[in-house]
Amino acid sequence: MKMFVYALGLAVATVAPAALMAQAVIVAQPSANAVRAGTPITLRIIDGITTKDKAAKVNDRVRMEVAEPVKVGDVVVIPAGSPATGELTSVKYKGMWGKAGFMSGRAISLDANGRSVRLSGSFDTKGKSGGVAAVAVSAIVFAPAGFFMTGKSAELAPGTIVRAYID
Repeated sequence: MKMFVYALGLAVATVAPAALMAQAVIVAQPSANAVRAGTPITLRIIDGITTKDKAAKVNDRVRMEVAEPVKVGDVVVIPAGSPATGELTSVKYKGMWGKAGFMSGRAISLDANGRSVRLSGSFDTKGKSGGVAAVAVSAIVFAPAGFFMTGKSAELAPGTIVRAYID
């Protein structure tokens, strides 16, 4: 009996590698309609964002959509209107002495035909300063007036175009 088990084991040991070698190795080939990393994507902000009244905060989500379809050859692989998401990474509010508001953010992802696609790219905006001359004059003439002179809030209006890239 021991001899039979040994012979069976020897047969399996010699047949198994041959059977494994006979199997075809399948390597995934990129699709002809694949979008390459680094492909530029034009996004449009859907909802306006502002630092006015401290409305914008770091980590707030930014709703966007693809503004122009992305094609590979003649095939549209990411249609215009596909939803995209970004987030605010830095927010500074307007302040005394003419300090303007500022905010920046980054593109995170988009949904293309039910598939999530990671994005890279950033955007930012700054409000207008209160004016150096006005602040200087108020500081010389009446120092406390500078406390009441503020810059403008930063604002990204609906429809603002943002550039992102396939990550």
